[in-house]
Amino acid sequence: MKALLTTLALGMAALAAQAQTWPARTVTLVVPFPPGGSTDTVARALGPRLQEKLGQTFIVDNRAGATGTIGAAAVKRAPADGYTFLVTSLGPLVIAPHLIKGVAYDAGKDFDFITVAVQAPNVLVVPAASPSKSVADVIAQQRAHPGQMSFASSGNGSSDHLTAELFWQQTGTTGTHVPYKGGAPAISDLLGGQVNASFQNINAVIQHINAGKLRALAITSEQRSPLLPNVPTLAEAGVKGVDVYSWQAIVAPKGLPADVRGKLQQAVAAAFADDKLRQQFTAVGFEIVASTPEQFAAFQQRENARWKQLIETRKITAD
Repeated sequence: MKALLTTLALGMAALAAQAQTWPARTVTLVVPFPPGGSTDTVARALGPRLQEKLGQTFIVDNRAGATGTIGAAAVKRAPADGYTFLVTSLGPLVIAPHLIKGVAYDAGKDFDFITVAVQAPNVLVVPAASPSKSVADVIAQQRAHPGQMSFASSGNGSSDHLTAELFWQQTGTTGTHVPYKGGAPAISDLLGGQVNASFQNINAVIQHINAGKLRALAITSEQRSPLLPNVPTLAEAGVKGVDVYSWQAIVAPKGLPADVRGKLQQAVAAAFADDKLRQQFTAVGFEIVASTPEQFAAFQQRENARWKQLIETRKITAD
């Protein structure tokens, strides 16, 4: 018993020392998507700020594949020592586990939640030449011609896909989902008029809206966006229950020392308190969240339940 207590005491002392000195070497931010997307942008913007705040290098490691689940699984298997984190969108945490069979992690049990860094609403957009001038026009067209209006998305199970499914559910209408391998080709065909509409992340389409190439009909946030003050929310347009945000967050392998978890969350919050970084994100439609680990854990549960129910009710698959 004395030996066991001594071992436990030494272990606790080692963890305490680790937390006090963390980080003592380079920290890896795993992004489970290719370079250039919203999640990668968040990670690469935060890296240098975290280095300034914490005194060590933060590098980004893109491990794309299987809707983000490959990178997430790699982080789950990493040591919980504060040197490997996952910077991810909502997909691998609350959507993909309900779409893909055999995902190699349990998002609710295998990670420690650090912070939801940012969030951004989606915007219902149509090509500039579209006859649809309002949400009412879109609903009327779908009711007159069920299943004929096409909605582009960045892929099966993406935020833009599930927003369309939620929109159809709440309005009692049907459209045709056209999945693409990423947001860029979806937006390209939308600009070219090959598809009729899409619920796209505001940061991905704001420049096309401002240039007059796409028409914004509604936004999925609870309040109007300061970037699009004349565009109503879906609730204002008469469609309730479609308040949707895409979000980017940071998690760690389960078992991260609490002091390290708190230290990283505080560093992220401090980084976003910087006016330059805050303006960089808000200028393209992101909203700063920087939630606490406790707030994130509760939010994760709500989001997981919401999207699980929608996926099961609508019988959505990854195929």
